[in-house]
Amino acid sequence: MHIEDKPPFDSPFEWMGGEARVKALAERFYDLMDIEPGYKELRAAHGSTLQDARQKLFWFLCGWLGGPEHYTERFGHPRLRMRHMPFSIGVQERDQWLACMDQAMQETQVDPLLRERLNASFFKTADWMRNRGV
Repeated sequence: MHIEDKPPFDSPFEWMGGEARVKALAERFYDLMDIEPGYKELRAAHGSTLQDARQKLFWFLCGWLGGPEHYTERFGHPRLRMRHMPFSIGVQERDQWLACMDQAMQETQVDPLLRERLNASFFKTADWMRNRGV
């Protein structure tokens, strides 16, 4: 690793700016899902309210980014694939999730280098969550 490749912070959580910034990201993600027509299939999979999903994403992201383990303290290991099996997730849902998160990161002013790195990680996870071919 070259010194210029080292992130400027010890964790993505710290780089993002802590809990307040992660909360803003989770909130914007679900706001966009709720208002943007391009995410309607993704929104439809979430039921009538997004409040629980907002909170759980915030808790999950905190720990996943290297901050407080709010999610695991409440629910144990995330077991993302297992928890998402009841939902039909194909390429369209994956791509809408990724686009919505990228838009939320852009609008909440996540550092461009961090955003690029997170997008790569989010893609791997979102693609792994697919449980149908298309």
